[in-house]
Amino acid sequence: MASFARLAGRAVAGAGVLALSPVLGLATLAGMAMVGAEPTTFVVTGLAVFGSVFFLGLLLCVPRPRAAWGRWLRAAVILGVETTVVWQVSVATLRPAPYHAPLAPVAGQREWRLPTGSELAYVRLAPKRVTRPDPVVFLHGGPGVADLAASSAFLGKLTADGYQVYVYDQLGAGRSARLRDPRGYGLTRDVEDLEAIRQAVGAKRLNLIAQDYGAQLAAAYLAAHPDRVARAVLSSPAGLSQGSPAAPVLASPSEPSQGAPAWESQGREADGKVEVAAVFGRDGTPDPRLLAVSTLLRVDARAAHAFAGDRELGAYLDLVRQGAPHPCPAAATGSGGYVALTGRTAPGSLRLRLSGVTAPVLIVKGGCDEQSWASAMSFRRALPSATLAYLGGSTYRSEAYLGLLRAFLSGRPVPAYEGQDPPPGYRGPAGAS
Repeated sequence: MASFARLAGRAVAGAGVLALSPVLGLATLAGMAMVGAEPTTFVVTGLAVFGSVFFLGLLLCVPRPRAAWGRWLRAAVILGVETTVVWQVSVATLRPAPYHAPLAPVAGQREWRLPTGSELAYVRLAPKRVTRPDPVVFLHGGPGVADLAASSAFLGKLTADGYQVYVYDQLGAGRSARLRDPRGYGLTRDVEDLEAIRQAVGAKRLNLIAQDYGAQLAAAYLAAHPDRVARAVLSSPAGLSQGSPAAPVLASPSEPSQGAPAWESQGREADGKVEVAAVFGRDGTPDPRLLAVSTLLRVDARAAHAFAGDRELGAYLDLVRQGAPHPCPAAATGSGGYVALTGRTAPGSLRLRLSGVTAPVLIVKGGCDEQSWASAMSFRRALPSATLAYLGGSTYRSEAYLGLLRAFLSGRPVPAYEGQDPPPGYRGPAGAS
């Protein structure tokens, strides 16, 4: 009985050590990254610690036979299991996942090299004759989700009304440049870029058309430069409420394609560090490479970026966004990499500063979109000059939406929705009141 208890105790201890091996390996990886080690060094060191602790766990789990041949057999079994597991984990950790090729330029694409240091891809759509002095600038959502071609094609229709239209990819998204240090992304940088764009196009004021995260950017720009906005349209706005997630919660796809792993994450920014909640492979088990990236994001976003670049991370996020079940899926694709995981929670002072904005603002809420009804209400309460319009079943690239844009930008009245609660037939999330 004593012998059995001893063996059972060794097995339990061994199982505990085996379970501890990936934790210690990731802790070593994170620690080496924090002291400034290169990616090769911190990854190899982490794998070495994982392999060593895993080997110790196997020694504890498999009892040592008395017979010589049994000891040899034990050693062979342990060595075989150790080699197989460590090899598979090492390959899965070191091998980059498939990622997208660089996006091809779209028709009319140009580049701004701004005084802020940002290099942004954009398309300028010009009318035959400019009759409206304030150009239209489109602010896409995400952060990091841009569709330069489709947005240009749709909003280019406003040139028929005499507007110059500028559609651009924000820093870190689409065809614009990426930063080597992901900590450089943020709402402040995006506002500075937008002001530099206004100066670059030589406009005294801008008409802003914003969607999703772009509405938060437009609101921050309105608060910082209220005299430089002629009119603003905030479509499916997100991000004004305090405590809202800095990045969307992305659920693992039910049927991941191409065998690629999926990423279930909720990102937020705290003290300059980017955090994600968890990483899972397509079979529901942790994926070693994504687990390493997740760990590195918690301690040093620069190290994570050096280990797995923007295009690889963007491919993961695209896969998850496309596969995640949602009653109102977004039409836009093409995630940025690390810009999508850097926090964009609105500062507490933003709501107060918006109370003094006098520029006309139109908030547009569709019958089905990803952002909550409560988020639109928070914008309406914060902006005394705002009007809420409800699109019903129409989308943000429909003729009905284009009609709203044309009417509002020209100063004509638009049908206002006066209710506080969602109308019958609304299918999007309600959110906290």
